[in-house]
Formats: sequence, structure tokens, C-alpha cells
Amino acid sequence: MLSEKENTRISKFLSLVLRHQPEHINLSLNTNGWAKVEELITLSANAGVVFSFDELKHIVETNNKKRFAFNEDCTLIRASQGHSVAIDSGYTAQEPPEVLYHGTAIKNLDSILANGLNKGNRLHVHLSSDKATAVNVGSRHGKPVVLEVMALQMHKDGFHFYLSDNKVWLTDSVPVKYLKMPAL
Repeated sequence: MLSEKENTRISKFLSLVLRHQPEHINLSLNTNGWAKVEELITLSANAGVVFSFDELKHIVETNNKKRFAFNEDCTLIRASQGHSVAIDSGYTAQEPPEVLYHGTAIKNLDSILANGLNKGNRLHVHLSSDKATAVNVGSRHGKPVVLEVMALQMHKDGFHFYLSDNKVWLTDSVPVKYLKMPAL
């Protein structure tokens, strides 16, 4: 099996080619973001990133954020969310819980207070259903801060929410009026 270091290296590579730059290895994604597993393994090896199907399966099954998913017969793979390439995730709009959370770095608060939460170069804004996950996400970018999103009110006001395969809530944007700022 792969070492933890190698597992992380391949996982980051998979994020690159399945979420952002499939052209990096000439990988074809279908309209829903799925790639053929055999093609991914072959093209990755041609690019110097070598892994077997069993190693890929291990990475998918053990990724703590469930970033990747197989179809039922494991012939196709895709990133669960976080794409910057245009895909149709196939997710159906759902009613969210009353409150969702967004973790960010405190250095981003001024911009968020001025502009709300925007998807930037991704297809969606990512939200979590629990504060602990939001803190973890925010910690990756600096001193973390967790914003409450009045998701159910947004939904009632016509905004769409989607729940990804790995339980990340997705929406197009969050205007400032739906954000509850933490006491700092």
C-alpha cells in the first residue's frame, strides 16, 4: 500500500486533474465531471504519477473529506465538488437546514462584509452543516473564523442549494444580508 506521503501526493494530483486541469494530462471529463478510471490511470502514469486501481480505490475510500467518488461499477471517477472547470454535477436542488457554516480566514472578513461569499473560480460556494468542519476549512487559510449562513431563509428567498456526494452544501453565492458575523 501507499505511504501517507504518497497517498497525499496522489490525492493532490487527482484534485488537480479531476477538479481544475484535466488538460494537464489530456484527460477527458464528461459533462457531469466523470472520467474513465482506466484512462486516468494510464494518462497519470504517462505524466509520472503512477498508481494502480487498488491504490486509487484506497485513496477514494480513505480520503477524510470524501473528495472523490466512483460510479457503481468503479469504471468512472469524479471529484465530489470544488471544480473550477465547467461541469453539470447532476445534483438536485434541496432545502437546506436553517443554518449552515462557512469557514474562512479572519483576513478575508473585510471583503466578505463588502461583497458576501462568492464562488471565485469555483462553480459554487462551499458550506458545511457543522462548525467543526468550517473551523478546519478556515484554518487552511490563516486564523479561522466561522460565519453562519441563514440558509433556510436564502432558500425561501429563491436561492438554490445542493448537497454534494460528500455532504458539502453548495450554492452560487451568499449575499451579506444572509451572513451572521461572529463576535471577534
